[in-house]
Amino acid sequence: MAISLPKTFLLINHHVFPSAKCRPVSFSGQKPQLGVTTSMEFATRVPRVLSSTESLSSCIDNLEKENRVADVWREIHGQDDWVGMLDPMDPILRSELIRYGEMAQACYDGFDFDPFSKYCGSCRFTPRQFFDSLAMSDHGYVVSRYLFATSNINLPNFFTKSRWPKVWSKTANWTGYVAISNDEISKRIGRRDIVVAWRGTVTRLEWIADLMDFLKPISSNKIPCPDSTVKVESGFVDLYTDKDENCRFCKFSAREQLLTEVKKLLEMYKDEELSLTITGHSLGSALAILSAYDIVETGLNVLQDTRAVPVTVFSFSGPRVGNVRFKERMELLGGKVLRVVNVHDIVPKSPGLVFNENLPPLLMKLAERLPWSYSHVGVELPLDHKDSPFLKETSDLSCAHNLEALLHLLDGYHGKGHRFLLASGRDPALVNKASDFLKDHYLVPPYWRQYENKGLVRDEFGRWIQPERPKLDDHPEDIHRYLKQLGLGSEHQNS
Repeated sequence: MAISLPKTFLLINHHVFPSAKCRPVSFSGQKPQLGVTTSMEFATRVPRVLSSTESLSSCIDNLEKENRVADVWREIHGQDDWVGMLDPMDPILRSELIRYGEMAQACYDGFDFDPFSKYCGSCRFTPRQFFDSLAMSDHGYVVSRYLFATSNINLPNFFTKSRWPKVWSKTANWTGYVAISNDEISKRIGRRDIVVAWRGTVTRLEWIADLMDFLKPISSNKIPCPDSTVKVESGFVDLYTDKDENCRFCKFSAREQLLTEVKKLLEMYKDEELSLTITGHSLGSALAILSAYDIVETGLNVLQDTRAVPVTVFSFSGPRVGNVRFKERMELLGGKVLRVVNVHDIVPKSPGLVFNENLPPLLMKLAERLPWSYSHVGVELPLDHKDSPFLKETSDLSCAHNLEALLHLLDGYHGKGHRFLLASGRDPALVNKASDFLKDHYLVPPYWRQYENKGLVRDEFGRWIQPERPKLDDHPEDIHRYLKQLGLGSEHQNS
């Protein structure tokens, strides 16, 4: 039975103009045929809300602006470091940030973190079915490759393992994907867009305790850098570069998997206008910044005709990654980073709780050689969950770190001092998909995103079993060719 939401849920003031993006939203966020419960659905659309000073014509004008991504995509991707676009909030930038944030959220929604599943630690869907399975086909991207990392590093809470003895892999976890925009969306956004999305941790905030909180030269992990004073957090760079020769999924490091796929796509579409967009939430944000740095440091984004493909990171709730020299080197190489954070979230405040970019310049200069002196990279967009009338007071720190809540804050943010008003009609119920953050009178159950019967199905004998999934792909056959072109082939000559 459908739930009718109270009028207060819609925040109706004077005029209501439904957004073109408005549509009924299932509590599951999935298609019914995929075995996800659809017993509770919204029959109500969440409209865009107009203030008493906003006219219908201005709303239409804003919606028209949102369709001009092709004209301003370079500015959206940080060509001018987002000067004048954050306060007041540019409506096209807001829309694009939410779009890329949803692509990062897809890493959580597609991840199998059930320890009773023999596929725990993998993606629930095949690459071909990924966006369709998550009801995201309208984003207009096709997954070209999945990314895997080995659990043989000092970040155990990032990884999830099955309790079953026979599993798809004993040491690997799915950590994200590489996708490419299709012809239709490429035309709308003005270029062929390569997206890399990294998964964050699924275990609340425990992973912070796993941080070794120790900086080391990025070149020590064979990422080329002429400056040995450029340092990054050791756990992050180990996760990015480590491999396990005995695991078919982690025979190549996440770094090697990423670089070879990006190189292949850049060659495939070399005659088109291109962009490289890297996104991630939480620990996935750290991987996004690391991989963006790697791409611009190695010059992978420079095509044979000397064109430099813009490399931009849209980071959500990310921690600090490296020291001030890392920040300066990233800026020198032209990598752009826009960090969206909740000011009450503890993750963006770590590591480097004491020695960080907030210290006076002179003191920071004296402390920059310390192994725990960190600095954020790029431009920050701070949001405050206390500005949203939908969200309740809570002592649960994970709520302030929740990605769906952050996308909700983006949707209502118009600039400092401006009233919180939902701009796109994005459903606030998504906030409670994996949290208990919405006010109770909206009647949205906490942690409502559930899989029907925990993924079990009945076989021909009437027994409840876990269905088999298609064989997981590991690495494309041409990976050695691209490794050789990248100067990494010698490490795998005998593999």
